[in-house]
Amino acid sequence: MESGGAAATKKGGQVLDGSEIMELVENEEVFSNFVDHKFQELDRDQDGKLSVKELQPAVADIGAALGLPAQGSSPDSDHIYSEVLSEFTHGKQEKVSKTEFKEVLSDILLGMAAGLKRDPIVILRIDGEDLQEFINSPSFEPEMVSIFSQIELLDGTLHDYIIKGLEKLTVDQGMPPSTDSWVMSNIVEPALQSCGSQNYGQPISQETFLVEFKKVADSVAQHLKDQPVIVAHSENTFDGSGIKRLLSNKFELDKTLEAALNTVPTDRNGKMSKEYLRVALDVVAPSAGLPPFGALDQMDKVVTDVFKMVDADDGKIVKEDEFKKILTEILGSIMLQLEGNPISVSSNSVVHEPLATPSTLLTPSAS
Repeated sequence: MESGGAAATKKGGQVLDGSEIMELVENEEVFSNFVDHKFQELDRDQDGKLSVKELQPAVADIGAALGLPAQGSSPDSDHIYSEVLSEFTHGKQEKVSKTEFKEVLSDILLGMAAGLKRDPIVILRIDGEDLQEFINSPSFEPEMVSIFSQIELLDGTLHDYIIKGLEKLTVDQGMPPSTDSWVMSNIVEPALQSCGSQNYGQPISQETFLVEFKKVADSVAQHLKDQPVIVAHSENTFDGSGIKRLLSNKFELDKTLEAALNTVPTDRNGKMSKEYLRVALDVVAPSAGLPPFGALDQMDKVVTDVFKMVDADDGKIVKEDEFKKILTEILGSIMLQLEGNPISVSSNSVVHEPLATPSTLLTPSAS
């Protein structure tokens, strides 16, 4: 995670690592006070219990604090909102007392804090300064020559090449994600227009690209100076350490494997099919610091290779102990692969409103 730290210190970024959430939840007096305020605010009919309808604003706030799109805008995230709601109501359409509300809220917040501790989010203010520095640095030309050689466009115009070039610049180089529609229409397009080059339609040479790209990047830096962009930047390295921790704690490992086995159907002799190993691995994944299958291509490839290596896809029926043994073996093999070749992922998302706290969830009301 070194590079994330470098980006933060270089730009004086604010780091959200879950410590503020932990302080809130662990301080009994402050947290009780916070819950009292929140509960009072939500309990519209003041009957001392929260109905499903009264819980909705809290659920929406939790979603916002988790960085989810608004409820109703994406089926992918909507199921998380439903899960949060059923955490509060225990899956029943019942009203929730203050004690229950406090317990569940504490669990959810601690889960969020653990997630942030594992993968802190750095809030960066991108104001054109770093980009200007990059343009004027000796590394600008070799970096752009390398980027130019990576761009593959059939019949691409200079305009297309410049847009692709901007997409390949990183937050470390001072460029917010240009694939974001707001950045595109407020920063990139005006910069391209103000450079209105005569050469946009001409055949592309490396020389032309370098000269014109520099003009546009200069203009982008100017636009960023007038309208800085706030970016939430997170980095995550999967290096097998999460699996190592799980495998070295026998109690935790047994508990996790039991939970995974509970999701697997057994035949009348209590045996299970190896085709359920993937399902079981997905249940174990969060405890082993792994992303769910399908979330990350490079990780899916590692898992698929390991499954081939231990013949996990042969569909045979095995006893429970054997199933556990194979699952543990799979974890060990994934760990070794990741130790040898860690997978690093970074994500950048533009924050369109000033980010004082993750959401209103953590700001006690004025009352």
